[in-house]
Formats: sequence, C-alpha cells, structure tokens
Amino acid sequence: MLVLGVIIGAIAMAVLSPIPILGPIIAGFTAGLIAGGIGRGILAGFLSGTIDGIFAGIIFTTIGGFLGNILGGFQGAALGGILGAVIGGGVFISTLYFGFLGLVGGIFGGLLRPRRK
Repeated sequence: MLVLGVIIGAIAMAVLSPIPILGPIIAGFTAGLIAGGIGRGILAGFLSGTIDGIFAGIIFTTIGGFLGNILGGFQGAALGGILGAVIGGGVFISTLYFGFLGLVGGIFGGLLRPRRK
C-alpha cells in the first residue's frame, strides 16, 4: 500500500499544491491514510512531495533547453538550459517545502489509519 499511497499522494500534491500550506498537507494526509501507519505515512507523504519537485525541476530545465535551441541554436540551448537550472534551484527549495508539509500530513494520515499486523 506504500507505493499506492505515494502515487496517489503525488497526484494529489500536483492538484492541491496551488493551495498554500494546506494543499500539500492534505495531499500528504491522503498518502499517509492510504499507506497506513505512522512510519509509512511519513514516508509516503514525504515522497509524494519530493517526487513532484523532482519532476518540476526536470521539466523546467528541459523546456528551457528546448526554447533556447529553437530561439538561438546551440548557444541559446546552453543559455536556456542554464536558465532552466537556475529556475530548477528554486524548485529544489519548493521540493523541500512540499516534502516537509507532505510529511506533516502523512503523520496525521498514518495516525488515523494504524497499520494492520
């Protein structure tokens, strides 16, 4: 159930992340509820937040490189990739933000649905 919790939590994180603070906590709560148990809930909530941040960093860097290549050849692609990486640095900070808030929500979700033995 941990993998399912992470997948559903990542989808919920992508949808709810525009809602400040409460959105990532709700997504982490959902992941923790599906995973069951405090330990699994923490892990599922944290992973669902970090997965979204990793995908965002990859997407920003790739789009920057493609746009730079279209607009300015090889030099433009390098410049676009660097710009995407700089934007991706901001994504790293937001990855920590979403991961931490997902972790908090995962704690509550895991508490609500204890792990079966």
